[in-house]
Amino acid sequence: MRINDGRAIPAFFTQTINNQPVTIFGDGSQTRSFIYIDDQVEGIFKLLMSDVVEPVNIGNPEEISVIKMAQEIISLTNSSSKIVFKDLPVDDPRVRQPDITRAKTLLDWQPAIPLQEGLKLTFEYFKNLKNSR
Repeated sequence: MRINDGRAIPAFFTQTINNQPVTIFGDGSQTRSFIYIDDQVEGIFKLLMSDVVEPVNIGNPEEISVIKMAQEIISLTNSSSKIVFKDLPVDDPRVRQPDITRAKTLLDWQPAIPLQEGLKLTFEYFKNLKNSR
């Protein structure tokens, strides 16, 4: 995961680890669904190894608001970062929540790593990345 790739999780961790303001676009009420990479890889692998040729969503149907995610990461990192708000891009979706019914039914797959566990593992990754520079 690249530090400055523009996605919420890398941005929030980089900002909090450096005690910089955490940037939220809009009011933060828009929701996202996050999945830990190990779950994502397992789902993709199961799809690859199956006979399924139609589209299948491999994701996490659990939603969290962007502001709640930022608050969770600030707390986890024990950061003094404050949240700052910027204008929401016009094309930013209000909700991102995959329907994984087909993955459950056709692949017997669903994400297994809880959000808090995934965030802790991701925090370790970013701490190690910062320390290796």
